[in-house]
This record gives sequence, C-alpha cells and structure tokens, in this order.
Amino acid sequence: MRDFSKPKLWLGIWIFGWALCIVLSLGPPPPIPSDVPDGDKIGHTLAYAVLSGWAVMIFGTRRAWLRSAAALMVLGIAIEFAQGALTANRTADPYDALADALGIVLGLCVALTPANNFLLTLERRWLS
Repeated sequence: MRDFSKPKLWLGIWIFGWALCIVLSLGPPPPIPSDVPDGDKIGHTLAYAVLSGWAVMIFGTRRAWLRSAAALMVLGIAIEFAQGALTANRTADPYDALADALGIVLGLCVALTPANNFLLTLERRWLS
C-alpha cells in the first residue's frame, strides 16, 4: 500500500467495489436502453476500469498493480461462469470478460498519468 494515513479506508472502498460488482453481476440485470447495442459491455468496461484504476492509486508497486489486474480478470471470468451456472436471468458471455479485460487495461493506464497519486493527494489535503 502507499503511504496513506488511513489505508484501511482506501482498501475498504476497493473491497466494497469488488462486492458491489459481484452483487450487481449476479442479481437481476438492470434495464439497458435498447438503442445502445451491447450497452452492458460499456458497464463492464467502466466497472473494471474503476476497480483497476483504484488499485493503481492505492498500491505503490507495479507488481501489486499486476497482481490486482490478474485478480480482477479472475473475478470477471468467475462471474461469467457463475452467471451461467447460478442464475436463471443471466447468461455467461465471453464478450463480457473481454470488456472486463479492456477496463482493467484502461485502469492500469492511470499509472502513466499524474492521477495515480489522486487518492494520496486527496487524503493529505482533506482527510489528514
């Protein structure tokens, strides 16, 4: 973890994001406007980009970022299997896993920008 004064807060928010992703993925599907083809893929990409980008902002090493990315990819694939096996109103879709992977890569790109220090800066300015 980076040098946060409240590391449990930032890690807890990330874990909550994981839990929210799981619950939303296994519950009833949200209504998606029919004029957006494959609109759920946008949601997958955004959700996993946020989780991956958050990992970049809370963990301080490239190794931790890559481990987080791998764990998120496993989560995305596991959710697809779970949707096919455990739900009656969802189906396993390999393209969802590809959208998850795209989101993970986009989130990792935060490491290449000044935004990788956003949470650290936020904490030091507002929460210390």
